[in-house]
Amino acid sequence: MDYQTAKKEYAVFGVDTEAAISRLSEIPISLHCWQGDDVQGFLNKSALSGGIQTTGNYPGKARTFEELKQDLEFAFSLIPGKKRVNLHAIYAVSDGPVALDKLTIKEFEPWLEWGLPKGIAFDFNPTLFSHPMVKDGLTLSSPDKGVRDFWIAHVKACRAIAAEIGKRQGSPCLHNTWIPDGLKDVPADRLSPRLRLKESLDEIFSVKYSKEYILDSLESKVFGIGVESYTVGSSEFYLNYAAKNDILCLLDNGHYHPTEVVSDKIPSMLAFYDKVALHVTRGIRWDSDHVVLFEDELKEIAKEIVRNNADKRVLIGLDYFDASINRISAWVVGDRNMHKALLYALLLPNEKMKQLQNDGKFTELMYESEQAKTLPFGTVWEEYLRRQNVPARWFEKVETYEKEVLSLR
Repeated sequence: MDYQTAKKEYAVFGVDTEAAISRLSEIPISLHCWQGDDVQGFLNKSALSGGIQTTGNYPGKARTFEELKQDLEFAFSLIPGKKRVNLHAIYAVSDGPVALDKLTIKEFEPWLEWGLPKGIAFDFNPTLFSHPMVKDGLTLSSPDKGVRDFWIAHVKACRAIAAEIGKRQGSPCLHNTWIPDGLKDVPADRLSPRLRLKESLDEIFSVKYSKEYILDSLESKVFGIGVESYTVGSSEFYLNYAAKNDILCLLDNGHYHPTEVVSDKIPSMLAFYDKVALHVTRGIRWDSDHVVLFEDELKEIAKEIVRNNADKRVLIGLDYFDASINRISAWVVGDRNMHKALLYALLLPNEKMKQLQNDGKFTELMYESEQAKTLPFGTVWEEYLRRQNVPARWFEKVETYEKEVLSLR
């Protein structure tokens, strides 16, 4: 089917495909740099620790800033839409060792020099894992004041970097903090670690920056490997802390119980928060960080963003890492699927379906919802890709890049 025919079919349902394509082109998605090198970074080559791990040993992972930058550029040539890159502190670029608590904007100048002229904006994360100063699985909640002070200094340094990034790029840099703190077995004291975490966060956020430059968020988690029984930074803890201190919560759809869905959490958060941060991943039985696929929950997440006109209020980022497959393909599949889900949501007769719900016409609502599923979505998707100057079919390009670049590493 050609695009003009598809456009007419959607018009019968009251959907303007031109408006959908235009709106989608303005929604940025923050691509996580750590898929390209299995979350190794440039400061520490030891194995991942802190409740997370990467499995697989597919050849060709990036080992340096130049290689990671090259891979990102190639991935972006296959990805439509507005571009952002999500950095972790361990991706500092320097000629020698730099302590995490001593990082400055200097170590991230190469990223800005590369990205900003290309129209790429950046988000930022402190790295509170895979480090000797993670003592007994604890960082900001540690009973050891020296440990807490080290990590407080690190996060403070990262917030200063994020604020400077936001100032230079002309849009706020999302600075998101996740910590691995927790216990493997049943704790004797659940409150004290959380009070220490609260005290650490109070000290971190005592330094004020304009929201024009930086948006702070906190990311909860149910559990991680080695911290199965108790997580200090729980959802309830961060929801209350964020609400009281006027910062954001970040919802990672792999960080909740298997029967919980982030799609239902988004509108609840939008009722109380100006903005909500989002990490999109795909958990299989637990927070396993699989590549994002075009599945039902992803569609529901996109529907809640679109239906609530929240594409400027929900800050969308990706967060997964799979070392068992071509890493660039993992980037492209996940990012394009996020775009695909947003377009799918934009092409629904959302206002009509809302009205049917409000009018109590639930039979007709079900009918309209099911009818919309067979509209020629794929044709509009291909038109969007054409206008974005990215190919509809791209796997052969990745195979060539693997043969000519990745296989030589």
